Amino acid sequence: MILNTGTRTDIPAFFSKWFLRRIEEGFVLSKNPYNNQIYKYNFNPKSIDVICFCSKNPKPLVKNLDKLSDYRQFWFTTINPYEKDIEVNVPNYKKVMETFKKLSETLGINSVSWRYDPIFITEKYSLDFHIDKFEEMASELHDFTSDCTISFIDLYQKVLRNFPQAREVTDEERLVIGENFAKIANEYGIQMKTCVEGTLLDRFGFDSSGCMTQQVLEKAIGNNLKVPKGKYHNRECNCLMGRDIGLYNTCLHGCRYCYANANMKLVKKNQKLHNPDSPLLIGDVKDDDSVKEINEPSYVELQQKLIPV
Repeated sequence: MILNTGTRTDIPAFFSKWFLRRIEEGFVLSKNPYNNQIYKYNFNPKSIDVICFCSKNPKPLVKNLDKLSDYRQFWFTTINPYEKDIEVNVPNYKKVMETFKKLSETLGINSVSWRYDPIFITEKYSLDFHIDKFEEMASELHDFTSDCTISFIDLYQKVLRNFPQAREVTDEERLVIGENFAKIANEYGIQMKTCVEGTLLDRFGFDSSGCMTQQVLEKAIGNNLKVPKGKYHNRECNCLMGRDIGLYNTCLHGCRYCYANANMKLVKKNQKLHNPDSPLLIGDVKDDDSVKEINEPSYVELQQKLIPV
């Protein structure tokens, strides 16, 4: 089983105590955001092939990495150079880079990946700003990651509501970013990637197959995976999204471009319902709740032993 903690919220940043409690008790309950069905996943190291973390601030959980030593991990860390006017509660990018380096040194370069996302253009955060900052960050991180994934802002209704100044990044601007980022990345030995952005930047050497593909996860865990066809594929990319234990409208970063939160009022309301000792991220299990246990096998491909002739 592939377990994902972060496409709906940032568990390492805000719920590390709860997550470690789940590890301790050996299971987690996750509520489907679309129909309220509750699923139970067991934290069995023999069946969990990899735990995927997506975070803007891994530090709270990184301090307790020793408690995750039984599990193979992949950390996808978003490090953007935006200030508090955009990423309200995200630590300064220089601090996040230091945590990222510690992660890489502890788990290995194949188990961490840098995400610069989303890119948007304003007078303050201009094309030149992005190019200059990307070069600064690449020069710091190239010894600690082998790739960087970028994407451009998507103007969902909730984004437009919370960030009315946002606008679409034009193809011309995307090409300027792509060409310059690729040139910088080549100098530092970093593979550039996009995910669900089409193939526009492939001409500059970008890999547009996805950010958490089977190949990426295999590289992270050092094993081949034999995942059934169609399993975990729920987006227009080749990523294996896994079983997500997060929940929308719970992330306190307050990013104005956020896709996972409707508004901060709802986030704060949900935070008040968080119980670190509950198997659910938000709220507690009620008597009339239906809990379905998912007994999903390991997809690690068993290596055949060589038989001496």
